[in-house]
Formats: sequence, C-alpha cells, structure tokens
Amino acid sequence: MGNDRGKKVEISVVIPVKDEEKTIETLSEDIKSILSNRCYEVIFIDDGSRDRTFEVLKNVQRKNKYIKIIRFKKNFGKSDALSAGFGMARGEIIITMDGDLQDDPGEILKFIEKINEGWDVVVGWRYPRNDHMLKVIPSRIFNKLTSILTKVQIHDINCGFKAFRHEVVKDIRLYGELHRYLPVIVAMKGYSVTEIKVKHHKRVYGKSKFGTGRLIKGFIDLITVKFLMEYSKKPLHFFGSIGIVTFLSGVLINSYLVLLWFKGIKIGDRPLLMLGVLLVIIGIQFVSMGLLGEMIVSSYRSDEDYKIESITESITD
Repeated sequence: MGNDRGKKVEISVVIPVKDEEKTIETLSEDIKSILSNRCYEVIFIDDGSRDRTFEVLKNVQRKNKYIKIIRFKKNFGKSDALSAGFGMARGEIIITMDGDLQDDPGEILKFIEKINEGWDVVVGWRYPRNDHMLKVIPSRIFNKLTSILTKVQIHDINCGFKAFRHEVVKDIRLYGELHRYLPVIVAMKGYSVTEIKVKHHKRVYGKSKFGTGRLIKGFIDLITVKFLMEYSKKPLHFFGSIGIVTFLSGVLINSYLVLLWFKGIKIGDRPLLMLGVLLVIIGIQFVSMGLLGEMIVSSYRSDEDYKIESITESITD
C-alpha cells in the first residue's frame, strides 16, 4: 500500500545502522512483505558506517520508494540516530529496531496490536536471547538494577525493538547514551509502558557493538536517569540533604572540640579539627549548589512540564 504523498502514514520504522551492509537488503524486503498492506515508511539512519552500508541503502531505496535515508557525517551514537529518525517520522505508530537481523520483522504486527490496545510504549523482551553470555549476564544485572532504582518493571529495558505512539517520541529528547533508558524516560512523563516477548535471532553478519566501555557508560547514565526522575525539578532536596547532614556532622565535631578546649585540652594540632571545619565548608557548598540549581530550574521551568489527559467540567442548567 505504501505512504504516497498526501496519505496519512500509519507506521514508521526507524532503524539506526552502522556497518551493516550485509543485512540491509534482507531486512528491508522482510519489512516490505510484513507491511505491504499498510501505509508505512522505513527510515534508515547511517550512523557513520565505514563499509558499503550507504551504497546498499541507496540501492534498496531505488527498489522501494517508501525508504528514507539519513546519513551522519561520522558516528554520533544511537541516541542521536534515534533522535534524527524520530524527527523525520510521520507515522501514528513508530517502531524502532536494530539493523543486524537479530530482531524479527515479523514481530512488528504484535507491537502494533499491543499499541492499539491502548498502551503508549511497548518494549520488546528478547526471549530467549541469542547472544553470548558475556552480553547476557551484564544485561540481566543492569535490567534488575534499573527496575529496582526506577520502579519501571521491564525485563529487557535495553532491547532496541520498541513501539511508540507518535506523540511520545515527539515529547522526548535523547542525548548521550540515554536511548537505553527510553522506557524509564517516557514513564517519567506519565506515559504507559508495557512489554511483549519477541523472537531474537543469532547475529550472522557483522560485529557486535558491545564493549566493556558500554557497561561503565550504562551505569553512569542510570545514575543520571535516577537523578532526573527524582530531583530534576527540586535539586535543593538532593544537594541540600547532603549538605545539611555534612554541615551538622561538622558542627557536632567542632562542638565536641570546643568542649575539650574549655576544659583546657589543646585542640589545635588535632586532625579532628581539620575534619570538622572541612565538613562545615563542604556542607555549605552543597547547600549553595542546591540553591543555584533551584535558581536555574526556576529560570528555565516550562509551563508545559505537566501532561493533561483530559478535563471534565461540571454542566449546570
């Protein structure tokens, strides 16, 4: 059916790719066969590939007019690639998936069905997951840790296979490595999130982008997400709490030393005195940071931070 000009696009499939020249043609043909009776578009984002990925994409585009290509000048990362794809997407439902053929295009219809049940976001759960245990075990640890810290109960939060309503992706801003926490970010904004089990295939072509560096980045981003969830609108609650505890600890230590001084005991050469003074200074600094954060938040606070689902007014005769 396709997305001829003037028609309302039903499905947008957003696929970031990097060095996936051997998978693109098969993937695009599979998507075409699945969505042939729907109004759709496929947006490939070439994230700084060094092989023939872009040439293959252009060849595939000649065969399928519903394919769009975004090419980055260099590798900017998956968050930027998704942001670019989201910016171009026109579909009522937006599907994201990886371009390595591990995600099964046949599962797209399951995502659409779940979205049509009323959910805002549907996350894929790769079950069973066909990856090396060196990827699976750290992923499970992060999934569990993320669920505990964020209260978003998703088994496979970093799965690239997801579905969103159009308004959801237009309401989020991605940067750094925050794409892995998309379900948490949208849940923060009040959107409904669920998950479905999806088929997952072994990687046949190309190399995995997984590395130990991603574990460190992932943990740092988890801290970022947790902070944004709890304190982005009230930084003084975070910095102020630390500051007050630190300040009072310093005051207690210094009060104890003053009592010793009144008793005639020398305190000038005691390391405890340096610690007490240091804790007081650090406490004041933390509180000051919190106050500065409140000033910044107050200056840039938007009147549209909240999301209204509906308004019901009383009707009188």
